[in-house]
Amino acid sequence: MLWLAIVILVALAIAVLRGGRLVNLGDIELRAWWLLFVALGLQLGTRLLPDASWSSWFGVAMVLFSYVLLMIMVVLNRSKPGMWIAGLGVLMNFIVIAANGGMPVLAGAAEVASGFTVAEPDVSETFKHVVLDASSRLTFFADVIPLRVGGFGEVISLGDVFLALGLGVFLEHELRRPRRYFKRGAQAKPGSASQR
Repeated sequence: MLWLAIVILVALAIAVLRGGRLVNLGDIELRAWWLLFVALGLQLGTRLLPDASWSSWFGVAMVLFSYVLLMIMVVLNRSKPGMWIAGLGVLMNFIVIAANGGMPVLAGAAEVASGFTVAEPDVSETFKHVVLDASSRLTFFADVIPLRVGGFGEVISLGDVFLALGLGVFLEHELRRPRRYFKRGAQAKPGSASQR
């Protein structure tokens, strides 16, 4: 989330410096945008699962389904700049989570991201992450990139990088396009010339 927030802020700043307008944020149109909130709800909902034998696979299934919803939203908005980059990032994360039953997190990267205060990542409260070990698959796509900014740190994956960059391209484009003063589908009253 830290990396995503940084990219969004940088994209907004670059867009404004290049003549973009923050007021354009209100004109952004995305098909099935509500899928984003359903996907987020599914991932947050895994924290509410009880401590039962079925919770592990069900929690991973909820996380994977959230990524499916995100990919559907990307496909529906594929004509928007940056969406395919973001979609590639979502697909990378989906594949590595499906292959490992969770996103593998490199212990050394977690240690660096924490400012060397944590030696082992704590994944006990989430079904989305597992500790990367010798049995982990597709580790190139795992959470192996440490990020630390202003006392806050996290470990991100290559998929996270693509997701954030795609979102940055999308926001930068949306803010720099000409503002639409008339909403799509708006009905204008005929002028005086039409009454003659």
